[in-house]
Amino acid sequence: MLSGFMTLPLFVDMYNLNPTWKAFGLSFGLSAFCGFLLILGNKQQAIEITGRQAFLLTAMSWIALSIFSAFPFLFAMPDLSITNAVFESVSGLTTTGATVFTGLDDMSMGVLLWRSILQWLGGVGIIVMAISVLPFLKVGGMQLFRLESSEKEKTLPRATQLATYIIVIYFLLSCICALAYYMVGMNTFDAIAHAMTTIATGGFSTRDASFSGYDAIGPELIAIIFMILGCLPFVLYIKIIGGDWKAIWKDEQAMAFLKTALLVCLTMVAYLIYTLNTLSINIIIEATFTTTSLLTGTGYSDTNYMTWGGFAVGFLLFISCVGGCAGSTTCGIKIFRFQILYKVTLNQIYQLIHPNGVFTIDYNRQPLSVQIAASVMAYFFIFASSFVVVSVALMACGLDLITSLSGSAATLANVGPGLGNIIGPTGTYQPLPDNAKWIMISSMMLGRLEFFTLLVFFIPRFWKN
Repeated sequence: MLSGFMTLPLFVDMYNLNPTWKAFGLSFGLSAFCGFLLILGNKQQAIEITGRQAFLLTAMSWIALSIFSAFPFLFAMPDLSITNAVFESVSGLTTTGATVFTGLDDMSMGVLLWRSILQWLGGVGIIVMAISVLPFLKVGGMQLFRLESSEKEKTLPRATQLATYIIVIYFLLSCICALAYYMVGMNTFDAIAHAMTTIATGGFSTRDASFSGYDAIGPELIAIIFMILGCLPFVLYIKIIGGDWKAIWKDEQAMAFLKTALLVCLTMVAYLIYTLNTLSINIIIEATFTTTSLLTGTGYSDTNYMTWGGFAVGFLLFISCVGGCAGSTTCGIKIFRFQILYKVTLNQIYQLIHPNGVFTIDYNRQPLSVQIAASVMAYFFIFASSFVVVSVALMACGLDLITSLSGSAATLANVGPGLGNIIGPTGTYQPLPDNAKWIMISSMMLGRLEFFTLLVFFIPRFWKN
């Protein structure tokens, strides 16, 4: 499938008479050859996969795809190092949006399209993985969304059908987004490329200036709408199409996310109006766009928010770790884990007030098991621990405190832009040393695969029969 998508930038560069089409042709050949070898080598009547093999299959698939995705960059740009090529491909597939590329305005359309395709594939891959794989691996409380096996959801199809429906909805939303971008002034290529990275909440742009390169506010408004849509559980779209028009309003996670998005946007708008002592449509749009972009983990930029003051910078850094809903293209910790953390904390307070009382915790009108609550608590601990470890490792590579802390948060939460002059909204990750980039590559993969999917390999007991 990856090799098949390589033909799209190949044809685009051939049409534009750009010699980089050869790079995609060579990459296509290598990827297709290895893919068919794997198919032929595993062709049999029935395949039974154990839990341990499922962990390996999930992690190794993402790692292998990241390596093969880097081939077009290496072949199209002879001066590009292996480190930068892998960094860009991992950032694309994990929908992080951190880039080491500069000069996007003069880059071949094939390479720009390939960057967008990587994020588009990564976005839909995350949705399918979150619904079909992670619930069964019981990673970080994701078993809470084991919808395909719920007896109460008779109207929902099985996992394979569910994944198919989600891919179709994902494609249709991408087309609608591209059409909307085109109608507000983007050219056809920019509209398609940005639609892919918007729905995937990835953040790669075809311009160095990102959205600040457009004079009109239309593209920003469209981006805000579809970034929000990309952060909602895609299973809810299936329910809506099936006739349940109130599915989103009945979903506890979706409503919490929408309320959070509204609250943080209003907070930033009010702060900027107060500090700048002026009210204008541009201030409202910039504040809403930037806040939505970082909350959803997309990472688009339309202004240098480093100039907004200490409160704004710190506020944006913290909300960038929140993310959207499970079962969407978003990244970060995700809303449902904060909800469960709040419910568990509240339950403990009630227990202190009434020691002999019996209190139950429910989520989406279903009782919450102790195992799920423990998984969520463990996820918070792992996220915080990883943040400390990655930050210290980056500082050991010679990076300053702000770059290390924000770079750790931006890669673990798969957001993209960090803070400071180097990796901030107007910078790139290109100046960083190679050892720091490899740490961030691992960090992006670790955050995207929900930590436990990779960390389990370092437990000796995992490898024992």
